[in-house]
Amino acid sequence: MASEEKSAWITGVLALVTYAGYLVAVLGRAGDTPLAEVPYVAALLWAVGISIAASVVLHVLAAALRPREAHGKDQRDREINRYGEYIGQSFVVIGGVAALGLAMAERDHFWIANAVYLAFVLSATVGSVAKIVAYRWGFQAW
Repeated sequence: MASEEKSAWITGVLALVTYAGYLVAVLGRAGDTPLAEVPYVAALLWAVGISIAASVVLHVLAAALRPREAHGKDQRDREINRYGEYIGQSFVVIGGVAALGLAMAERDHFWIANAVYLAFVLSATVGSVAKIVAYRWGFQAW
């Protein structure tokens, strides 16, 4: 497996796992309280921080276990990376538009923050899936 494909797996899985942990933490606190009133900031910051720290550690471990693969990127790797990033970034734009709409509708900060966080998670996950699919089943550069 190419190091770039490993990186896509790490990014995609971590995004989903930390988002699931965040949802468990926030929904577990909800009880009978409306979601917009649940304290979410600390859980969100912890989820993002854990995701970043775990990503760094796992990428370093993956590179340390296979040092020869860590530095070898060819043109195909760069094109697949760009392809996955373009697909993933579209979700950041969608999330930004959603957050803008929520702000203009004067919704609670909870919903705006969660729309942005979900957009980041979808960006990382869908972008990673696109890269993995391109590595596994081929990639047609336009």
